[in-house]
Amino acid sequence: MTKTLVAGALALSTALLPGCFGDDPAQMLETAKFEELQRNEAHARELYERIVRDHPDSAAATEARARLADLGAGD
Repeated sequence: MTKTLVAGALALSTALLPGCFGDDPAQMLETAKFEELQRNEAHARELYERIVRDHPDSAAATEARARLADLGAGD
């Protein structure tokens, strides 16, 4: 049973890694929003900043800038 749980956890973490560390701005945006929901504001900010820095002309960057402004208002 333990081997099955470990294998399942490994498969799940491998499947989730591209969403967290990929270079797709839309995927990073979704991950950042999820981080906000989980109250992990620091990681959300990092992702929003990365989107703006690496994909400044994308639709995701427009939304990331807005989210960063909202998060900044909460300081």
